Amino acid sequence: MNDLGLPPPRWMNPDLALYRDMVRRFVQTEVEPHEERWAQQQHVDRETWQKAGALGLLLADVPEAFGGAGGDFSHMAVLFEELALAGDRAFGVHVHAIAAHYLLNQGTPEQKARYLPQLASGEMIGAIAMSEPAAGSDLQGIRTRALLEDDGQHYRITGSKIFISNGYLADLIVVVARTDPRPEAGSRGLSLFLVETRQVQGFRVGRILDKLGQKGQDTCELYFDDVRVPANGLLGGVEGRGMAHLMSELPYERTMLAVSAQASIERALRLTVEHVKQRKAFGKALIELQNTRFKLAEVKTQAVVGRALVDDCICRLVAGTMDTTTASIAKLWLSEAEGRVIDECLQLFGGYGYMTEYPIARMYADARVQRIYGGTSEIMKEIIARSL
Repeated sequence: MNDLGLPPPRWMNPDLALYRDMVRRFVQTEVEPHEERWAQQQHVDRETWQKAGALGLLLADVPEAFGGAGGDFSHMAVLFEELALAGDRAFGVHVHAIAAHYLLNQGTPEQKARYLPQLASGEMIGAIAMSEPAAGSDLQGIRTRALLEDDGQHYRITGSKIFISNGYLADLIVVVARTDPRPEAGSRGLSLFLVETRQVQGFRVGRILDKLGQKGQDTCELYFDDVRVPANGLLGGVEGRGMAHLMSELPYERTMLAVSAQASIERALRLTVEHVKQRKAFGKALIELQNTRFKLAEVKTQAVVGRALVDDCICRLVAGTMDTTTASIAKLWLSEAEGRVIDECLQLFGGYGYMTEYPIARMYADARVQRIYGGTSEIMKEIIARSL
């Protein structure tokens, strides 16, 4: 049990505890001091990526043969937790890791050997370009096209993407495009492409979008105007596998989001308990008022339940038994709980909770998108309902 009486992660062990100490030091020295500046410039410093790569943090669960640290998802969960416990929502390691796992699990041997070591070191920063102005959750509405040239050696990608995390800094983008434009092709007409952004003609980064929260995360519009990509940039080397690739990696992505949500719940509870013990009203500390105690009892209950759920998901992912439905349940429940908890906690801060200089206010804004990206809560419910 920790200082709030919350159970520790049941997947922790002595080696992971030492690893957590190292990750926490990195976050305290290389992330926390720069949060305000990153929010102003709307992106993380590239050297932060390189420092994380040098420590083996970026792809801790990728085999050493491909430049990773050779760990498993529990090592990545430690990183995601420590970032969330520190209040960071700028350092886009989450999307970077997802992009790397597309390569690890779906790429050809040549693609893995070429890109994974660079992603692991931080030499390259990864992004995923799915959403478009007219296609969000419904990926079958994607209009970006990739047409094979007559020589059979290159594709030309044309289209635009929006809401792309790491879009400003990305050196390698996994782009979802339509290789079969026929309406009857449906999802079978989608493919994924690996696009290197350095000095490629026709590729353009639009503005960094001004978001409600997560101000330091470089979320951008991207434009592909006849971007010429070598044929070996087709992920996996086979057309029409795009939707299958996307679906196969969703359990990883949604478990990751659940992990971050749980850590944010625990952080909100800790910050609020500290505040109500110090703040007084009607001659008493807020913690002595029944309403405060009951509200925090509800929050702690959600934190304990959430911990049990997310721990089970981490264990399943490490064991290779995680399924799409369970990951969707975790993403739905934890992201919704995160929103409820932070809202209740902010209320206990009173007017101070509305001031962005207080962490709880920034957490409130940062958390809102958790119910949208990675699949909206409504999409999660649809997936879960299909399992009945």
